[in-house]
Amino acid sequence: MDIKALMRQAQEVQKKMQKIQEDLASTEFEGSAGGGMVKVKITGAGVAKKIIIDPSLMAEDEREVLEDLIVAAFNDAKQKADDGSASSIQSVAGNIPLPPGFKL
Repeated sequence: MDIKALMRQAQEVQKKMQKIQEDLASTEFEGSAGGGMVKVKITGAGVAKKIIIDPSLMAEDEREVLEDLIVAAFNDAKQKADDGSASSIQSVAGNIPLPPGFKL
């Protein structure tokens, strides 16, 4: 194995990873709960950008349900953001031979 070539490849991957992280930070992911009655938009960095609530959930007796749905929608969006990050990172680092147990 050529160490210099491996180092060049690692530097290229590092540059690509930085670009992916920048792109993901500005990419929005939408999660939903309650059949789409509550939607949450977050960035790939996990920052909440917007919450959309169906007007039918605004009744006082639906408050607890609404709170639970907001949490579920946020978690759904966060999972999608995490999945997007993982697949982007895998596409860049997939062809580099890494030691067992090493993760990017």
